[in-house]
Amino acid sequence: MKIGIIGSMQHTEKMIEIKDALNELGHKAYVTDLHKPFIGKTDEEKEIIKLHQKNNMDAIREFWRAMQGSDAVLVLNLDKNGIKNYIGGNTLMEIGFAHVLNQKIFLLNPIPEIPYYKTEIEAVKPIIINGDLSLIN
Repeated sequence: MKIGIIGSMQHTEKMIEIKDALNELGHKAYVTDLHKPFIGKTDEEKEIIKLHQKNNMDAIREFWRAMQGSDAVLVLNLDKNGIKNYIGGNTLMEIGFAHVLNQKIFLLNPIPEIPYYKTEIEAVKPIIINGDLSLIN
């Protein structure tokens, strides 16, 4: 299965780890091509890089193009800024893209308790895998 990994770029290193694990399970997993500058940076540095890419490098369309022909996305909804299982605005848009493209949507962890987001995420009927990558099929 071809799977795009999405989530906060604050967790780039974890995205790469999960990508490698999925590939070992026989999937063809990928992350955005814009991930490289994030590796090894502090959260503050990552935030600056993220804003630069969004505003100057058309990062949203870059991942939209990468998603074409994929079977699924895996949302790495890890804790961030004190929010358990965080999903940010950009990731929510990518979930919407996956839904429109008729791709399966997997969440690594349960849906976060974020006002307004929860019902939108529930509406696309994600498959919650609770950290178990073997459930992706």
